[in-house]
Amino acid sequence: MISHHVYYQLAILGFLWLFVMLHSAWPSRCATAQGMPATPITPRRQRSKEPKPFAGLTHQPPCAACAQAAASRPQAPCAPPPRMAPTRGRPRQVDTSQHFCPHPDCAYQGWLGLGNISANGHPSGGPWRQLYCTSCGGYFQETVRRESAM
Repeated sequence: MISHHVYYQLAILGFLWLFVMLHSAWPSRCATAQGMPATPITPRRQRSKEPKPFAGLTHQPPCAACAQAAASRPQAPCAPPPRMAPTRGRPRQVDTSQHFCPHPDCAYQGWLGLGNISANGHPSGGPWRQLYCTSCGGYFQETVRRESAM
């Protein structure tokens, strides 16, 4: 058996080690005095009490009569783009003469039978064909026809 004097000596060494570690880890008064100088606390900036104008309403909107006059001006119809004729491959089997490109940026938008539309199959096995505009490169469904546009 170990004598109780060994336990007392181990306890004294443990307390000594604890005091040394606390002394080295504890902040001293000298370290804080040599640190950065304290900056004065500035008061928070007060917000302006004046209302700010809403960005969308900085100008006066036109009156209803001006808006109606601008909308009632007829647009001059432009000449249709030239007819596109396929130069290679076999002739088309699907009649696309009653279809037009619905994309607003396309030059052939709204014009029928100019040869810019080609059938591209049934996507995902659905009932409607997928059509392709060779002018703008856009795809759309077969449901877009002249009868449905009116």
